[in-house]
Amino acid sequence: MDFGINRIIKYLILSDLIFFTGWGLITPIFAIFIVERIQGGNAFVAGLAAGLDSFLISLLRFPFATFLDSLKDKKKSFWFLFFGFLIASLVPFGFIFAKFPWHVYLLQVIHAFAMAMNFSAWAIIFIRHIDKGKELTEWNLGGCLVGLGSVFPERFGVG
Repeated sequence: MDFGINRIIKYLILSDLIFFTGWGLITPIFAIFIVERIQGGNAFVAGLAAGLDSFLISLLRFPFATFLDSLKDKKKSFWFLFFGFLIASLVPFGFIFAKFPWHVYLLQVIHAFAMAMNFSAWAIIFIRHIDKGKELTEWNLGGCLVGLGSVFPERFGVG
């Protein structure tokens, strides 16, 4: 996958492809997991957990983006992205130990916090490194690959 794209954009897209493909494997069975493994788990608990996640990601993205825009050291955006990915990647391991709905809700809050970090930092790094004259190519290459590998194409405005 070259397409004459600079390596930072390439790595951002590849990291998304790997990360969101993993989440894409988990997401379709999330409700089944809640119903079968969580005490008191039902469709309402699954819906509330998913809604809580989406709501908090949406709520937190703007403050995180504002914070990242205010930083003098732009390299800190990388660490924000790194730790967002890391924390979000560890959340599924928490589900192994979850027994009650509040465990699921807490994990979804942690996931939302991490994903808001991730989305905000990813966007600022991508925007800073996008190749002039290839903006749509790079943006849509990312959207196509992430969309094919997962159920999270919203980073690129797809779906």
